[in-house]
Amino acid sequence: MAMTLRLEAEDEKTLAELAEMDGVSKQEATRRAIREAASRRHHQAGVAEASAWARDRYAEVLERLGK
Repeated sequence: MAMTLRLEAEDEKTLAELAEMDGVSKQEATRRAIREAASRRHHQAGVAEASAWARDRYAEVLERLGK
């Protein structure tokens, strides 16, 4: 799917620098940034879910340790 991405001048400069550092096109740098951001968010959600599960599962133990 084709898409037009409009960037502020500073964002365009940052994207160009990122692409240059990675030795890829700006298009590839954009794709990588999108995938990396999505991966980070999925990971953070997984960590939050595991943390909530552990707090629930071990609530009694944590309560006793806090005393």
